[in-house]
Amino acid sequence: MSALPRCGWAKSELAIRYHDEEWGTPVHDDRTLFEFLILEGAQAGLSWETVLQKRARYREVFDDFDPEKVARYTARKVERLLADPGIIRNRLKIASAITNARIFLDLQEEFGSFDAHLWDFVDGTPIRGRWKSLAEIPARTDLSDRISKEWKRRGLKFVGSTIVYAYLQGVGVVNDHIVTCFRHDRRETPRRRKA
Repeated sequence: MSALPRCGWAKSELAIRYHDEEWGTPVHDDRTLFEFLILEGAQAGLSWETVLQKRARYREVFDDFDPEKVARYTARKVERLLADPGIIRNRLKIASAITNARIFLDLQEEFGSFDAHLWDFVDGTPIRGRWKSLAEIPARTDLSDRISKEWKRRGLKFVGSTIVYAYLQGVGVVNDHIVTCFRHDRRETPRRRKA
């Protein structure tokens, strides 16, 4: 597994698996897109490794990232989530997940799917970076600025440009594998959510 040339950030077994199987692969499944929206917001100020370690528990306590269920969470549910050491226990991040679920559902209704809304920003075609090193990869771009501005206008939370750019990388709207990485030039099949 470790003999393949990879992006330098993929060091742990968990990060390597995420890098090799998910990061930069186009996602067109709304539930997975919602999952990443919540997880990227939860990651703010922390490492992605921390989020990956807690991802399975997030799926359990956030109803497998069903936006319709998350949108109906009550104050009582929030208190249970805040008491769960298996997730990132931050009141603002948990509240934002509920707000974002409601707006996510509005976007689904308006565009037919969140997928259609998101991929419309790039006319359905992933952006492929040509970076030679991790140091060249930007933390934000004009695209993430534009999406962040639109999402904030609609009321989404924890969607600053840097978080949005990480989201775009995670769901494959942007493929920022460096040019020497074995995944850079692979033509990816859009990924569907694993059961």
